[in-house]
Amino acid sequence: MRLVTSVAAGSLAGLAVFGITCLSGRALFAIVGGVAGALAMLVLRYYRSTARLSEIKVTVPQLSEFTFVVNDDARRVAWHLFVETATRVSTQPLEDGDGIVREALTSLHGLFSTTRETLKASRPSTGTLGGHTVEQLAITMLNHELRPFLSAWHPRLHAYEQAHPGRSESLWPQNADCRAELRLVQQHLGGYARSFARLAGVLDAATVIG
Repeated sequence: MRLVTSVAAGSLAGLAVFGITCLSGRALFAIVGGVAGALAMLVLRYYRSTARLSEIKVTVPQLSEFTFVVNDDARRVAWHLFVETATRVSTQPLEDGDGIVREALTSLHGLFSTTRETLKASRPSTGTLGGHTVEQLAITMLNHELRPFLSAWHPRLHAYEQAHPGRSESLWPQNADCRAELRLVQQHLGGYARSFARLAGVLDAATVIG
């Protein structure tokens, strides 16, 4: 089937080239102009995808310093992810006795979902040899921070809620342990937020995050 398709496509292409070479006058100019316009559009699209390509060194929480390659599209993705991480409980303190762990877990789950949808909707960044991309940073955040924490604590809190409907969350025996680990995760996520800010070109991100 592939062979037949290839032969058919080649034949059509050959007929098209032959037909063009037989043209003259306005028809020939029109076709050549159309092809030139299409090529110009492809070149312009490629230029836009690589416009303002630059390298930025960022320290990834718990890992090391890496060189990231970003262009305008990557900066927009980084800005979106910075806003999501900086405005959620992911980077805002939840001290003992304050807030509700259930709401914190729901917010972190929302961050996980939003980050994944953002990556699915965006075009892959143009990578270079030895350079990392904003998408890689976001996936590292999902798999190294959010997924392990949510996988460990969501089922435990859910089991308590199911076994004791209506009982205060403060009576949950693992409440303090969950909050302690949440604070650690928040510290790491704060690092990711600052990294997204740096990739997006945000100035003084530490002041914005608080």
